[in-house]
Amino acid sequence: MQLNTRIWGEGDRVALLVHGIMADHRTWRKVGPALAERGYRVIAVDLRGHGASGRGEYTADLFADDLVETLPTGAELAIGHSLGGLSLALAAERLRPARAVYSDPAWHLNSLQESISPELFVQFKSVTRAMVAALNPRWEAEDVDVELESLKVWDENTARGLAGIFGSDRAPARAVVPSLVQFADASFLYEAAEAARLTARGFEVRTVKGAGHTIHRDDFEGFMASLDGWI
Repeated sequence: MQLNTRIWGEGDRVALLVHGIMADHRTWRKVGPALAERGYRVIAVDLRGHGASGRGEYTADLFADDLVETLPTGAELAIGHSLGGLSLALAAERLRPARAVYSDPAWHLNSLQESISPELFVQFKSVTRAMVAALNPRWEAEDVDVELESLKVWDENTARGLAGIFGSDRAPARAVVPSLVQFADASFLYEAAEAARLTARGFEVRTVKGAGHTIHRDDFEGFMASLDGWI
């Protein structure tokens, strides 16, 4: 499926941005322009079932196939958050970016979160502004607005279609390109031992102190600082 995209900048170097579940390209409202200022032509997608992209069947492999169909190979940089990190990892060998960044990727739910189910995500379809703000106290008001607008056009069947990844271990066996895994300090996805496991598989691992799962909205400056040497 060809995905809807948003482009910032006109640089010779290309950066790819892949959002997480329930979001769309608007989640990168600060990251896209910041990378464009550094000379990148930034391409952010709406995954299938999100934003202005098409609807259909939903599996992790299909999300990855859509990236390969839509995005250029050999980009200088690719960043995937959460579900976007899972999708990017599954597409990395075909997209072959020079560098990949996986921001709190949805590869593995820690043992305390094995009870997470698709229906838990579906419930967010009707979340209120007060709830979004309370769950994300460090977000700017515009990020809360973006979240609510993104939820309106999100197909909640994406969560149901991904039921197979809940409770499973989808971490890559190795880093197929130079890769950074960026952990949120308050991540609900990972336990401390995961960093050592991924390091042994060839990933560099960094943690953004004090940040929650959506690092780039929780602490934009910390997110960008964590990318030092990768952008």
